[in-house]
This record gives sequence, C-alpha cells and structure tokens, in this order.
Amino acid sequence: MTAYEHTHTPLVSVCMTTYNHEAYLAQAIEGVLAQQTPFEVELVIGEDCSTDNTRALCESYAARYPERIRLIVSERNVGWRANYRRTFEACRGKYVAYCDGDDWWCDPQKLAQQVELLESDPTCGMCYTGVNEYEQASGQLKPDPDRHYTDFENMLLGISVPNCTAVARRELIAAYYAEIRPEEHPEWLTDDWPMWLWFAWHSKIRFLDRITAVHRRLAGSVSHGGSCRGRLARRDSFLGISLWFDARYTASRHRVRILRRRHRVSMWLLSWSDSTVGEYLTRWWHDVRECPQLLLCPDGVLFLVKKLLFRRNRKL
Repeated sequence: MTAYEHTHTPLVSVCMTTYNHEAYLAQAIEGVLAQQTPFEVELVIGEDCSTDNTRALCESYAARYPERIRLIVSERNVGWRANYRRTFEACRGKYVAYCDGDDWWCDPQKLAQQVELLESDPTCGMCYTGVNEYEQASGQLKPDPDRHYTDFENMLLGISVPNCTAVARRELIAAYYAEIRPEEHPEWLTDDWPMWLWFAWHSKIRFLDRITAVHRRLAGSVSHGGSCRGRLARRDSFLGISLWFDARYTASRHRVRILRRRHRVSMWLLSWSDSTVGEYLTRWWHDVRECPQLLLCPDGVLFLVKKLLFRRNRKL
C-alpha cells in the first residue's frame, strides 16, 4: 500500500483561473494532467466568460477527464478576484496548488515533491519552487531569478513567490480569506502579495530548490508591463499592501524601509520612461513629503541625472 490512501476526496486540488487563454490553456492543463503522484489530484478550472474559445476548450477537457477536471462557470463575467475566490472554494483537497491558465508546469514530479515536504512538516503552511519566465512577445525563456524569500521581513520588500509554483494548506487559505477579506481592498491589484505575506506571518514558508513551472509574461496583463504609469501603479499597489501588513502586524516597524524601496523603484521607472522631468520631480517631492528621511537617500538625485542624460542622448 502506498503512503497515500486513494479516496473520493483528492489530496490536492489545482486551482486554475482562466480568461481569454485559448492559445495557452491546453499547455496549462496538460502540465497538470502529466503530474505523477501516488495520491489523487483534481483540477478545478474557473472560466470567467471569455470572449474567445476558452470555455469551449475547458468543456472539451472536462468531458474527456470527468473524474479529474471540474469546471466552474457563470453566465456573466465576475472579474479576476471573484473568480479566484469561487474557484478556490470549489477545491476539496487538503492542499491547493495554483496555476493560472496562461502558465504551465514543466516538472511531472512537482506536486509529489511539494506535498511530501508539506506532509513532513506540519508547521509549513506553504511551499514554492523556482520558475522560468517566458516572454510571449519575444519567445525568450529567462532563467529563475536568484531570490527566494521565505520570511515576513524580506517579503515585505518584494514577494518572490511565483503563483504558479505555490502549494498551500487549504485551511490556511480559507483562514486568510476570512481574516483579511481582500474583496474589501479594491486598491490591491493582486491577491498573491497579501496572501503570501499573511502566510509568512502565520506559518512557515519553505522554498524547494528546483524548477517546476514556467510563468508566461504577457504584455498588458494584470501583473506585467504596459506603460510606465501602469507599472508604477502596480508597484505602488504592491508596496502599499506591504505597508498595510507592516502596520497591522509590526506597528509599522519597517515603514521607512518599504517607502525607500518604493521610492527607489518609482525613481528608476520614471528615469527610463518618456515622462517629463516635471513628473519625475513631482513624484520625488510626493515621496519626500510622505517620508522626510528620503532626503538622505541619493537615489532621487542619481536617477534624475540618468534621466537627463538619457533625454540628451535620445536627442543626439
């Protein structure tokens, strides 16, 4: 007999949300179906009224694998946050793994390895792995970035958990939703960042040093690139989440470090963009008024010099 009893309730549920992912979804689903595990795994797909053939593709897979795939749909688009929530709530497993419909798993041992780690350490609430990044526009595959934080203080300054590699205890995710109620924070442009911070404060997070997935970077997506202003808004939102958690759990002990991190990122983004020098100085003054200690930070001046040189070189 294996270490895992086969029952009608899966040990792991894979939470996959999808919207207009017709071109990528099959690869995401096949990566889940290819998992080699001694326990049962279900794939729960939340399809949010796509305008392409995503739903038809979901229905085709669900019909072919009725014992492994369950499809969650509605008659109207509910939005990414509500789709995440309802798809999670449909998951029945002790553990929940995440994989969006435009990412994919490249390691058939991914779930087996992560669940083995979680089963061996009851204090561990979530584990994640390394990930490669695929730039859809250029076709370039970028290696895993060399940063893998697992503690609350470092994660306040920059989350390093790729959503498509995370496996967490279902009860912990449910507790996060009950306590934090992210739907009451429309200013948060992601549900990943607050969830991982909450996990880091309430449990142990562990990193498994292997590449198990590929994160697809799409231009104009929620998490990646468009305009400089869009990127700036996302970084402000992410580090705003960190400020909120820092105030809630550590009485804002790390506030200056977070604001300095936000300031450095914003100055860097504005230094490379087509924004005017006036916009740059306006943002610099906004940051300094919020945190006067930033007057001692050289980043504002250094990036301003870079911006002026960049503008001059473009004119030559």
